[in-house]
Amino acid sequence: EAVKWYRKAAEQGLAEAQYNLGVCYHNGNGVAQDYGEAVKWYRKAAEQGHAKAQYNLALCYASGQGVAQDYGEAVKWYRKAAEQGNAEAQNKLGDCYYYGRGGAQDSAEAVNWYRKAAEQGYAEAQYNLGWCYYYGWGVAQDYGEAVKWYRKAAEQGLAEAQCALGWCYDHGHGVAQDCGEAVKWYRKAAEQRNAVPQYQYILGLCYANGAGVPKDDNEAVKWFRKAAAQGYAEARDELRKRGLE
Repeated sequence: EAVKWYRKAAEQGLAEAQYNLGVCYHNGNGVAQDYGEAVKWYRKAAEQGHAKAQYNLALCYASGQGVAQDYGEAVKWYRKAAEQGNAEAQNKLGDCYYYGRGGAQDSAEAVNWYRKAAEQGYAEAQYNLGWCYYYGWGVAQDYGEAVKWYRKAAEQGLAEAQCALGWCYDHGHGVAQDCGEAVKWYRKAAEQRNAVPQYQYILGLCYANGAGVPKDDNEAVKWFRKAAAQGYAEARDELRKRGLE
């Protein structure tokens, strides 16, 4: 029923309806999934200046969904959305400069766009900006700034940032060394749904070595098992050392 109304309004040229109809085709909501149709409607809305449609059209070009993959076109549409203040597009445009997709690699421009998105509170960009400060990529290396941005993303629940912040506490980079705080952030990353096995492994090591928590081999094994179940080789090695598989 919603599709019917979106279509009616979309055919009358309403950008928001064109965008919504594109989303319906993209996700197969109320219609058969059809990336080509999604691209068609995203484009109509994007050409009217609809930022979310510009962003989604860029995603389609980047992934080759419903259109031939073309990073140059992706960058063009990311930029249009980014210049309208769309944080997701700003972050993706930063990625394009970071990796040199659709144009020359440019670390300073990557940082510029990550910062715009980060300052809007976009967690992935906050993490990316923190990473740039940590490694001195496109900015002067500054562990304090890295910690600041990692923390903002970590507090929004981004696992990569939680693990990175844990690492900073673990090694005293940009903060006073504090193994207890390190474990706190490692745990948040490891306990996430669909957690990356590396984070589970790191938490296991903390228990195995009594770093920031009382030594507890049962807890260590629990986390090594979780990581090993996802195919993480180092965790399998730890289990093997203990005569476990």
